[in-house]
Amino acid sequence: MLVLPKGIRHIPGFLDHDAQVSLVETIRGIVTEAPLYVPEMPRTGKPMSVRMTNCGPLGWVTDRDRGYRYQALHPVTKNPWPPIPMELLDLWGAVSGCRNQPQACLVNFYDETARMGLHQDRDEEDFTAPVVSISLGDTCLFRVGETTRGGQTASFKLASGDVVVLGGEGRLCFHGVDRIYPATSSLLKNGGRINLTLRRVTAGN
Repeated sequence: MLVLPKGIRHIPGFLDHDAQVSLVETIRGIVTEAPLYVPEMPRTGKPMSVRMTNCGPLGWVTDRDRGYRYQALHPVTKNPWPPIPMELLDLWGAVSGCRNQPQACLVNFYDETARMGLHQDRDEEDFTAPVVSISLGDTCLFRVGETTRGGQTASFKLASGDVVVLGGEGRLCFHGVDRIYPATSSLLKNGGRINLTLRRVTAGN
């Protein structure tokens, strides 16, 4: 039996098939308004292997010159991000244990070659609120470690409809995506995986 670090919760199949289909349609609308783009690593400008966008009052972005940060405008269109849809706010309310609503929802698209190295979500002011992650589409191999780099890690598969909550002692655990398993879901017409990550950014209400 896989034992996860304290504060890490994996909720398999939280979203049923109909809810997944509905959420994908909602995300398509968000991407129409705020197109996916390729973020860059700080300093090196190396393109990340995922494409991304955001919804909510704030969006997480990164580029070579200014690095990791949150901002209110899409870096390409310069328009405000679309609002977080109600179904995601309801999901947050159901699993987060946080009375304050999320301020940002990252939308990451993984094709079959995309990866995400081990990292901490620490660009926020408020670490008391959890990070809530939703998987849609192809299964991935998710890895979670300790709160210091180089600690022990555990890996498990995330299927479409699964939810992961990083909260409490696990809020700052290192985590990443090692691989995508192609053709493991028919949810997305052209394959791939969508990851939605809900976050509080500022402290207080």
